[in-house]
Amino acid sequence: MEILKVILLAVVVLGIGMVAMAIRMLIKKGGKFPNTHVSGNKHLKRQGVHCWQTQDKIEQRKAWRKVQFEKLKFASDIKTGE
Repeated sequence: MEILKVILLAVVVLGIGMVAMAIRMLIKKGGKFPNTHVSGNKHLKRQGVHCWQTQDKIEQRKAWRKVQFEKLKFASDIKTGE
């Protein structure tokens, strides 16, 4: 019986939170939630911080360029056999 009280209390608390968020959306101008993603943070943008997906793409692009330049051979290198 105790677990039922705890579950009921949790459902009530979650319900109150959902209602509060819905009321906030109705009252707030524009009616949408704030952008809490890393890309929406001005301070992190100024410091050059990105989300992990963007950061990973940037680092892979840098690594790919480095690999491509290491494999690069000039015509003079090919003639001399280096």
